[in-house]
Amino acid sequence: MNISKILVRFLFFACFILVSESGISQITSTADVVVPTEYSIQDNIHVFCGEKDELSALLIASYPQGETGNFEWQKYNPKIGDFDPFPGGEVIAATSTISNLADGCYRVKISPSSGAKTYTAWVFNNFILPIAEIPQSDCNSFTLKGTFDSPALAYIDPDTGKSYELSKDIKVKWSYDGGTVSSVVTSQVIDPPTKNTTYTFEVSDRFGCVGKADVQYNSIVTKASFTYKLEGQEKKSDPSKIEVPLTVTFTNTSENGDAGKYEWYFYKDLQKIKDEIKAGTFKDSIQDIIYSDNPVYIYEETGAYKVKLVSKKVSQSTTCTDYFYMKEYIVADSSFIDAPNVFTPNGDGNNDKFAVKFFSMKTIKFTIFNRWGKVLHVWESNNVQGFYNTATSVPQSVWDGKVGGQMATPGVYFYVAEGVGRDGKKHSANGFFHLFRGK
Repeated sequence: MNISKILVRFLFFACFILVSESGISQITSTADVVVPTEYSIQDNIHVFCGEKDELSALLIASYPQGETGNFEWQKYNPKIGDFDPFPGGEVIAATSTISNLADGCYRVKISPSSGAKTYTAWVFNNFILPIAEIPQSDCNSFTLKGTFDSPALAYIDPDTGKSYELSKDIKVKWSYDGGTVSSVVTSQVIDPPTKNTTYTFEVSDRFGCVGKADVQYNSIVTKASFTYKLEGQEKKSDPSKIEVPLTVTFTNTSENGDAGKYEWYFYKDLQKIKDEIKAGTFKDSIQDIIYSDNPVYIYEETGAYKVKLVSKKVSQSTTCTDYFYMKEYIVADSSFIDAPNVFTPNGDGNNDKFAVKFFSMKTIKFTIFNRWGKVLHVWESNNVQGFYNTATSVPQSVWDGKVGGQMATPGVYFYVAEGVGRDGKKHSANGFFHLFRGK
């Protein structure tokens, strides 16, 4: 018996002394609930909540203030339909207490000087012993199964021998982390959690008796997810553009997946898939499959791309998988070539070098001519790696306005730029530009 229960019973006992002093004589107790019987001459039923095989029931009888007498306890014997003497009873002041009582009907005869009186009461040592288990678990769901042991509370009318049973109004609840999962004994949980989770099976009745049992779900499922970052974009003169070759770092944020068992599916450019379908040459939308926890992927061609991650969790009974398919596209912008129409190599820091800018190109060649067609500057590359802002990224590709180490004369010049873009198409640009020297 725990300390809190002893304290409660002490308080009840103190109250009973006060009751006896007020002149009221009856059977009382420290029961969790007291309810009346259903037979004609009503008696009280004292229900005690406790553990299985625990005899926590007790009854207290008292007699009127200022009177003395005897307490004679009896217990009902259903075999003979009558009461047998029940020895014992701890007498303190004006009360008599019998404790550690088994279930049954008890009667006390109080014989004060004012006249003998008889009182009858039933006691029940009630308990709820639940068991929680998970008999079934797969990738899609698992089953929470609860059972419980709790005694039937049956009593008899001593005068007629008619039997009755107390309704317990049993309620059950499955919960975890303070939230209710289900209010039925056996419950199926869809979409299992990706972490080991403890579920509590709680059974209660209308008498306030409660039993709880825990069971741990050991997760066998996984949830796929990832994030990604476009590398090097912050260094571009036009960060709003995404240029190829494009390096993308993927960070795996999957839950409960097994390391070394992740599969990444890199799909072809959306327009390329559409073109293949239209041409009747379509076979597969997948461009690459990579087996890695956190891959780094380089897109060599412009286009709109998607990625799917498959996460796996291997257990003794099965292998569960989940996939994450990114909603947005990784879009690498189309190739282009651009050039300024004004060139002022005067040392003021503005337009001091003539730069033909190119974006997502694979090969590039550009040539600068004077007005008579003489070649003044040539630069080409068969393996371009980015270079939107060629003035800083590829210094050798720009013209500083000199010819043979001497400053070129102001005037009109002509440029021609051509190459193959990362989109697989030929691109070219040409035009006149003005060279000024004035400050």
